Amino acid sequence: MPERSLTTALGPVTVEARDGAITALHWRAGRRDASDLLAAAEAQLRQYFAGTREAFDLPLAPEGSDLVRRVCRAISDIPFGQTRTYGDLAKSLGVPAQAIGQACGANPIPVLIPCHRILGAAGLGGFSARGGVETKVWLLRHEGAAGLLI
Repeated sequence: MPERSLTTALGPVTVEARDGAITALHWRAGRRDASDLLAAAEAQLRQYFAGTREAFDLPLAPEGSDLVRRVCRAISDIPFGQTRTYGDLAKSLGVPAQAIGQACGANPIPVLIPCHRILGAAGLGGFSARGGVETKVWLLRHEGAAGLLI
């Protein structure tokens, strides 16, 4: 599968593409394959981490169960710097909050599908990326949502 790696403030990340869409983002170094789509993803991620981009304009195709895809669509609608709770999404999608947490953990395209914007009712909740909750805190601070953490 074609992939493109870049270094970010959180370390290396690698995006993968298939059939004209981004399908995964991994918290690791990888190859730098040639592809217009991967070059666009790299450019947009660099802009995001530099603080000059708030929304991504890339074709995304998250793989996973129907619930994972539904949760990913709902998460993608949360604007930069804003958050929702697992309960908020559970209510809007008609599923238990625990299922939302599991689907967030299965999000194959973190950052581009901003699962870091989903919080627990009484705390941060988890984060399955390298660095765990510290990475989630960094992303929320980067987006100006740090007031929620105090």
